[in-house]
Amino acid sequence: MTRRRKRPNYFGWVVFGLVLLFGYYFNQVYLPTQPNPFEPTPTVTRSPESYVTEAEALFKEGKLFQSIEAYKEAVRLSPQDSTLYIALARMQVWAGQYEEAQENAESGLLLSSNNAMAHAVRAWALDFQGGPDNNAEALSSIEQALTIDSQNPLIYAYYAEILVDSNSADNVEKAIEASKKALALDPNLVETRRARGYLLYNTGGADYAINFEEAIVQFQEAIKINKNLAILHMELGDCYRALQVTDKAVQEYTIANTLNPPDPDPEYFISRTLATVGDYAKAVQYAEQAMLDDPTQARLHGNYGVMLYRNLSWAEAVDELRLATNGGRTKDNQDVVGLPLTVNDPRATEYYFTFGLALARTNQCGEALLIFQSLQTRVPSDEIAMEAAAKIIEICQENLDNPAVDTPTPSPVVSPTEETTPTPLPN
Repeated sequence: MTRRRKRPNYFGWVVFGLVLLFGYYFNQVYLPTQPNPFEPTPTVTRSPESYVTEAEALFKEGKLFQSIEAYKEAVRLSPQDSTLYIALARMQVWAGQYEEAQENAESGLLLSSNNAMAHAVRAWALDFQGGPDNNAEALSSIEQALTIDSQNPLIYAYYAEILVDSNSADNVEKAIEASKKALALDPNLVETRRARGYLLYNTGGADYAINFEEAIVQFQEAIKINKNLAILHMELGDCYRALQVTDKAVQEYTIANTLNPPDPDPEYFISRTLATVGDYAKAVQYAEQAMLDDPTQARLHGNYGVMLYRNLSWAEAVDELRLATNGGRTKDNQDVVGLPLTVNDPRATEYYFTFGLALARTNQCGEALLIFQSLQTRVPSDEIAMEAAAKIIEICQENLDNPAVDTPTPSPVVSPTEETTPTPLPN
């Protein structure tokens, strides 16, 4: 009874209570706010509008293919929005994806059959695909767009371009009026400036130089709006080339090549331009690079062969021109379909008569005479081709008269005069 009673351990009870409180907070408050490690982390879904904004920014930077991908994402997120298909189609036309552009414009029409821009962009894509049938269908589609919306500057810009491409004298005045209407409605669009420049470059009276100068102004204005579109620099280069301002033409083609390296056309046109001033060594280099960009195109092998011939590399020219005319396989086993010899293709005609000349100069006159016969049969009205055909016979006769000589001494090269009219070179 005299034993002392033990005092309670207040400190221990306090610690115990704190542990209980912490356990309750951890289990009931903290844990519910934490993600489950066994469930996938949710991703933030972007809106279609954000992709459209991104696509437009990429377009201004000249990044056409990235812009196309952004538009495709917008379409994926909102597949019932016809305006997204139309925007995608417009971008694909700029990027040279004409068939895909037509398909997307038609998808927009399926969703909204009365959409003027869907009809207009479809027409634009059709026209770029070339050919009289596509142009006729494009005219029908663009006129339908105008009946729906007669105040849209883009529609008038496309209309002017399609009318020019119809190659009808009856449509020239309509094209002029359409291009002026487009500019009047909105002079700050790339398309309206470009359409006016395109018209001025491709039409005119006896003094084409006046139109070239005016076309240059319009293309320069278009470039001020968007300097990163390769096609604008190509078309400005064409104007300078037509005026024989070689340095500026090459400069614009070079910019186009920088903006769109896979496209062989800038290097192709640089080679043609340099050939006009006799710089065949450089012309060969650019022609070769254009051919390497797309070795399946017969026209690029033909152009390379012509430049080799003019640079007196006759044996190499024979190989390239044979591919261009007869077709065959490249050294890396890519198929090339040969170009036919027809009266309406002066560039193919050039490849054929240059092939005949190269064969004659390398003393392969049996094959050269076959080319001579083809030229006389198929293009008898082409004066340059007939001059070259006569030269083939002359060289082969010299070979017969001097059988000990394997290859003739180099003599002045027969070269067709480069175009300085507004007829574009064939693609």
